[in-house]
Amino acid sequence: MTEKQCLILTTNDCPGMRVLRVIGPVYGTSVRTRSIGGNWVSCFRAVRGGKQPGYTKMISATRDDALQELAKHALSLGANAVFAMRFDSSEFGSGAGYLMNEVTAYGTAVVLEAV
Repeated sequence: MTEKQCLILTTNDCPGMRVLRVIGPVYGTSVRTRSIGGNWVSCFRAVRGGKQPGYTKMISATRDDALQELAKHALSLGANAVFAMRFDSSEFGSGAGYLMNEVTAYGTAVVLEAV
C-alpha cells in the first residue's frame, strides 16, 4: 500500500496485517438525481416493466463516489484502511418533484502494518 492509498474491507481483519491503531468511525456520502429527461424515459420503462439501466448507472456512480469520500475521510485522519465497510442508501424528494438517491459508505478507520 502506498501512502495515498486506503484499503477498504468489508471484513473485520486483514490476513498478513496487524492493527497498530483504531482511529474510529468514518463515512463518505454522495447524493445524486437523474435529469428531467432521464426521469421521463424511466417513467415509460416503468410502465413496461423490466430493468432501469439509467437508475442502475446512477446508483453505481453514487456508490463509487461514496467510497471515494470514505477513503478521503479515513486518509485525512491518518488511517490507511477501513474495516467493516457497509453501505446505507435512501431516496428522498427534493421538494421540486425530483427524487434524490443518497448513499453513505461507513466503517472503522484503522492503521495497518504488515506482519
